[in-house]
Amino acid sequence: MNRFASGPKRSYYGKGDVIVYRLHRQGNQPAGQSPVFGASVKMLLYGDAFWRTYTTGDNSGLIATDSMKNFIQRETMNFGGGDLESYCLFLGEKFLGIYPQTEGVQVSASEIPYHGVSEKQVSFAPARPERAYARVELAREGSSLKTVEAVSGIDGFRLLRLGGSSFCGFVHDQYTTLPDVKNRPLHMWLDLEWSYTDTAHAFNAGEATARVRRVVLETFDGFESGSIQQIIYQVGTKVLAELPTVGSVHLEANNRTWDTIIEHGDAVGVYTDARPPYGCLALTLSR
Repeated sequence: MNRFASGPKRSYYGKGDVIVYRLHRQGNQPAGQSPVFGASVKMLLYGDAFWRTYTTGDNSGLIATDSMKNFIQRETMNFGGGDLESYCLFLGEKFLGIYPQTEGVQVSASEIPYHGVSEKQVSFAPARPERAYARVELAREGSSLKTVEAVSGIDGFRLLRLGGSSFCGFVHDQYTTLPDVKNRPLHMWLDLEWSYTDTAHAFNAGEATARVRRVVLETFDGFESGSIQQIIYQVGTKVLAELPTVGSVHLEANNRTWDTIIEHGDAVGVYTDARPPYGCLALTLSR
C-alpha cells in the first residue's frame, strides 16, 4: 500500500517500474557524476479532477499512465543532476507545471547502479546489492508548490562478519532451542530510511546517501556486538551524529545468519543459507 505524507487520499493513481538509463557515452558527464544514471521510478497523482473516472468513467481530465511513463523517460534527458532526490523533485515540479488538474504528486526513484570495470569508464557491470532511493511529494499551495515530503533511503544491504558477534543471555525457557553463542559468523540484511530537519536539506547532490552508506559499512566492520539490535542502534546514533541535517532515521534489519554444517572451533566452518524463518528487528531514532 502506498502512503502520502500529506495524509490519506480518497483516490490516487500512477505508474510504477518505469525504467530509465541516461548514458553519457563520450566521457562528457558533469564532474562527480557517473556516466551511467539508472533508476526505477514510480509516480502517483491525486486530485478531485480524477474522481469522475472512478464514479462515471469520464476520462476527460485523466492523464493516461502510459503518458506518465513517456513523460518520465523523455524528461530524464532534461535532468542535469545525478542524485535521486533532485531527480524526483525535477519530475514532480515539471509534471505539475504541465498538468494543472493535478493537486499533488509523489515521485519515488530507486537507483539501478553500475560501476566501471576499469578507469577508462567505458565498460560497466552491475554494482552492489543495496539500492539507494528517494521519495518526494509535492502539492499545490495557492499559486506555488510545497514540498510536503522529501526522504532518502538505502534498501538491501547484505552484510557478513566472520567473527566478533555474540548473542548470549536471552530468555531461556521451555521454548528455547537456540544456544548462547559468543563468537558467531553474522549474516544480516539492513534497510534504512531517513528524513531531514528541513525538506530543503534533502537536495544535497547525493552527499547524505554516500555518508550514510559509509557509516553503515564502517560501523559493521569496526564494532563487536552483543546483538543485531545493538548494531542498528550504533548505526542510527552515528548517522544522527555525523549528519546534522538528518532529523530522524528508521532502520530495519533481518537476521539471516547462516546455518552451521560443520565447524572446527572458530578457525574454519561450512555453512548454508538460513531457513526461511528470520528475525526482524527495527529501530527509529530522532533528534
